[in-house]
Amino acid sequence: MDLLESPKDRPRGWYLALMAPNTKGAPFAWLDPSRLYCNAQALADCVQDILSPFTGDSIDLVAGIDAMGFILGASVATALGKGFLAVRKAGHLCVSSQQQTYSDYTGREKTMEVREDAIKPGLRVLLVDQWIETGGTMKAAIQLLERMGATIVGVAAVAMENTEGGKWIQDHYKCSHCVPAELQGQIDAKYLESFKGFEK
Repeated sequence: MDLLESPKDRPRGWYLALMAPNTKGAPFAWLDPSRLYCNAQALADCVQDILSPFTGDSIDLVAGIDAMGFILGASVATALGKGFLAVRKAGHLCVSSQQQTYSDYTGREKTMEVREDAIKPGLRVLLVDQWIETGGTMKAAIQLLERMGATIVGVAAVAMENTEGGKWIQDHYKCSHCVPAELQGQIDAKYLESFKGFEK
């Protein structure tokens, strides 16, 4: 499928075929979802699919996780007409912040932070990231925002893998992602059949 092409009949998750395989990066980053964002219709449909389970839910703020979660999270916030909060990697905020340490999908220890004045007790937050693999990053963001007094309305991503951490998040929070049931096995196996179109 051409980068700017979208099908006339657009089934849920059609845009997942726009994602490209990893050809030169670290082995744990097995695909590049950012190609999806280059297509305006794909991004709009992705956001719509992510938001469909939250229709009627009260959401005060959307939070996105550094860095690729900023793209999707800001798009979701714009669609909702809500503000956007950046959950940053430690060291990037020049104001007083709250921090949370965690292990990301690579197994490396990291720290994230949120400005202290962004969260008021009871604020209802939709938490967005690009991808949930081990779930460590998302779980840390949940812990950080809840410690600051936020209520997590739900968790959203392009995809959630059925790892131990991914399942924990889905068991404890309302979740939304864009992967149809028939493609979940490919996501969990870290290989999409659509990649064949990219292979030489």
